[in-house]
Amino acid sequence: MAEALPILLHVAVALLYAVTAWLCYPSARASGSATRHVSALVAGALLLHAVGIARAVVTPAGLDLSLANALSLVAGLAVLVAWATGLIRALPAVGAVVLPVAAVTALLPALVTGRYVVPYGGAPWASVHIAIALVAYAIFIVAAAEALVLTGIERRLHRGLPNPGAAPSPPLLTLERWLFILIGIGFALLTLTLASGIFYSEELFGEPARVNYKNVLAVAAWLTFATLLIGRWRRGWRGRRALKWILAGTLLLLLAYVGSKFVAEVLLRN
Repeated sequence: MAEALPILLHVAVALLYAVTAWLCYPSARASGSATRHVSALVAGALLLHAVGIARAVVTPAGLDLSLANALSLVAGLAVLVAWATGLIRALPAVGAVVLPVAAVTALLPALVTGRYVVPYGGAPWASVHIAIALVAYAIFIVAAAEALVLTGIERRLHRGLPNPGAAPSPPLLTLERWLFILIGIGFALLTLTLASGIFYSEELFGEPARVNYKNVLAVAAWLTFATLLIGRWRRGWRGRRALKWILAGTLLLLLAYVGSKFVAEVLLRN
């Protein structure tokens, strides 16, 4: 029975995310009353997810950041960012994008048994470095989801089509300002992550920084978001142009972290 409890916990989290995702879809929002339960359901799912992922990640041997645990953790953080910033309430379609992914990844720690204990995870500053990096990834995932939704809304407005869903959303320009504030915060955290990893690598990880697949893609992502923010500041980039840069930077980050872990743990089995 004790062994089954963690599995049931992950299943419960996945179900809560799935139900909440359905409530965020236009067909469910049309009823009006369904949306009142979204915030409470997300809060409950996040609480259970935190308990489940803590049990999976924190082990006596150190932090187990296997691919399954990492995906579940980043997806949970993305839901937390979307919920804490009020995006799921103001723009439920963001929840319809983020929550189904979280539902699937919440099950991974229960289904995949592989382990990857971080050798330097016990060092306090290394743990802070990892936490900042994961939060930055989550913020950019939410920003990409919001950018997709805003682009869809803008296209509907240009075509004169009504926006599906009963609850009216804030003005498009207001949502766009929130989007770039979110990107600015994520960029600051990513900058801190890269700077600490490059200049304090030996203190954090016990070895100097190396030029490898992961680091090159992470720097490329940083340059992509830097270009986007400069373009927004100097030339007022928005809409589809901004969306392309946001998606490109987010994809590079996912390839840097998730892609490198997939190669190491699945293909090379390190």
